[in-house]
Amino acid sequence: MIFYFTGTGNSLYAASRIAEDQGDRIFSIAKLMDLKKDVYHYELEKDELLGFVFPVFAWAPPKIVLDFAEKLEISTKPGTDGKSEGVGGKPYVFSLCTCGDEEGRTSQVLRKVLAKRGLDLDGAFSLRMPNNYIIGFDVDSKEVAAGKLKAAELLLSEIGKAIGRRQRGIDLTIPGKFPGLKTALINPMFNRFAVSTKSFHVDDTCTGCGICERICPVHTITITGDEKPVWGKDCTQCLGCVNRCPVRAIQMGKGTDRKGRYCHPDLDRLERQLDDQVTE
Repeated sequence: MIFYFTGTGNSLYAASRIAEDQGDRIFSIAKLMDLKKDVYHYELEKDELLGFVFPVFAWAPPKIVLDFAEKLEISTKPGTDGKSEGVGGKPYVFSLCTCGDEEGRTSQVLRKVLAKRGLDLDGAFSLRMPNNYIIGFDVDSKEVAAGKLKAAELLLSEIGKAIGRRQRGIDLTIPGKFPGLKTALINPMFNRFAVSTKSFHVDDTCTGCGICERICPVHTITITGDEKPVWGKDCTQCLGCVNRCPVRAIQMGKGTDRKGRYCHPDLDRLERQLDDQVTE
């Protein structure tokens, strides 16, 4: 059982690759949170994985991922001897965070939340992927993005092998410089001041296609009577609406009209596959 959150497809791709290698299924955290449960209880089968795949937001997990993990309740089905599977009856738990460059202490933040739910983070992994955050930055060049995607292919194979072996105590993360400082100081400021919809706006090239409304993980976007998007108060700062607008009409603050856009090249195909699974 692999839970994922994605904005522009990097984490969806990574989760799908791991699930394919392990013969497992993936579940959208955003869609599960739509259910608004107080507790999300799951009973795992024998040898079933418990994984979390998500992007790094300002050197920590997205708040929606932590909110989900804080409500998670996991049990394991008894084995043939009547005892629960796994070490001490616990499943093998891993996290895989996608980042443009580094994760800070992202894995440690999730580890602490899971520990409160009685779960050990057995394997922690970071995966560099093309950048999609264009506030204060820009997307990677085509050459850099292609290089990251190629390297990610190789690393995902190695990560899959470690997960397949149920390798415990493994930490293949990319903390970067001053990771504790970035996670402890910058991330709270990001969550308090940057996770806002106030600076989102749309220019005259908007066609009213409704893609932004459909993909918003917190359903904060609605298309008005004049077929233009309007933002509510909720936001995860995934920038899916900005990057996935087919005519680049959605801007955030000043200057994003001059910056690039990025979505994982397999995003549309992966979403169609998930839709087919739901309808089957």
